[in-house]
Amino acid sequence: MAKLLSLEDALTVTRTEMIELHRKYLNSSLVGLMSLIDFTKQYVKADGIRVWDSEGREYLDFLGGYGALNLGHNHPRVLAALTKAAGQPNLLQASLNTLAGALAHNLALITPGNLQRSFFCNSGAEAVEGALKLARIATGKTKIISAWNSFHGKTFGALSATGREKYQKPFQPLVPDFSYFPFGDLQALQRLLEPRDVAAVILEPIQGEGGIIIPPSGFLKAARELCSKFGALLIIDEIQTGLGRTGKLFACEHEGVEPDILCLAKSLGGGVMPLGVYLATDAVWKKGYGSIEKATLHSSTFGGNNMACAAGLAALEVIVEERLSERAAELGVYFLSRLQELQEKYSLIKEVRGLGLLIGLEFEQPQGWLDKLSGGRLSETAREYTGAMVAGELLNKHGIITAYTLNNPNVIRLEPPLIVEKADIDRVVDALAEIFERNRDFFSLAMETGKHLLKLK
Repeated sequence: MAKLLSLEDALTVTRTEMIELHRKYLNSSLVGLMSLIDFTKQYVKADGIRVWDSEGREYLDFLGGYGALNLGHNHPRVLAALTKAAGQPNLLQASLNTLAGALAHNLALITPGNLQRSFFCNSGAEAVEGALKLARIATGKTKIISAWNSFHGKTFGALSATGREKYQKPFQPLVPDFSYFPFGDLQALQRLLEPRDVAAVILEPIQGEGGIIIPPSGFLKAARELCSKFGALLIIDEIQTGLGRTGKLFACEHEGVEPDILCLAKSLGGGVMPLGVYLATDAVWKKGYGSIEKATLHSSTFGGNNMACAAGLAALEVIVEERLSERAAELGVYFLSRLQELQEKYSLIKEVRGLGLLIGLEFEQPQGWLDKLSGGRLSETAREYTGAMVAGELLNKHGIITAYTLNNPNVIRLEPPLIVEKADIDRVVDALAEIFERNRDFFSLAMETGKHLLKLK
């Protein structure tokens, strides 16, 4: 048998060796995709909003772990919490975990409405899975409604709620009794609810992977009222928007909405530990699991482990004590205003939208005779790859990490840690201005950065 690689061996692996390990033992197609825009850099150090690669180059992280790094990389208080918890049992089944109880207490204090009961797991998708199961067992109904263009995860239940066929089709048949409606369309939602046979509606307050889509004002509040009227539970997915990202601790608080079930993950683990949770009101929880016979119908081996809960306790302390939601609100206004100045100047930018420090840039598509001559393939290519090309320019020429949104690759997300400084924001805006000054349209951008991408078509 070949020699096992030790941690010490792994820490000395070169970038070339790292790429080959991924190509041979992980997802070789993903390696090919990432290589097209040189996203295969080897990062070896991280602190706050900054990371460094194996060649010593410094980068600003404006991707923020898809919202998992609200505190930035390696926050000292989170790392210190893990040190304090070291030595206690991390996994001890058939027992009650003290830190899990403390974290559940804190979550009940800061979450909206009467959410009281927590179930801890390891990821956002797991939190959604648990929330969907709770909705069915608590109501005795099976139907779930979600929005088109939504993203709730890629496990079977979460994928069934995710409103994009690209991710669903290869795995069909999915979990039955899921229906979808256009995000923000209250009349369509009401039609689906009127038969009174729906267990729950699951919604993101802002569609993150959908392209940073903010619904019409009042939509979420009206959706809450419709759910109550027709006997359905409301599940709010705050996995990406929660814990200060949009300028409130929870995005549903912008409209004063109180969900029956709330899903959290990502930044709950302080950017260090995998940690997810769904919270429910006492009434909903007891309808689902309120007896000894039902107490273990849903469980998770690593859910609520000691180290993860220690990280969660520290993360919540930092977010609340340092008022990071207020910081996100203030810096978000500044960031959006600077980006809107770019939109006025550069026609390649179709729209700037966002709330707090969850911001998306959408790009204009080629139009006219060239697109018609290509049978629409040119605009189709632009929709798929303009975001990737801009992200590639930001990374390789300006040392700024970002990426496109999964459901809409024509949008790049700007989602920095909430500890970002104005000077960092200015650096990103200046980099974008330089890119758009050189590349006034898709054609010039493609000629400079996208030759390999166009070959995919």
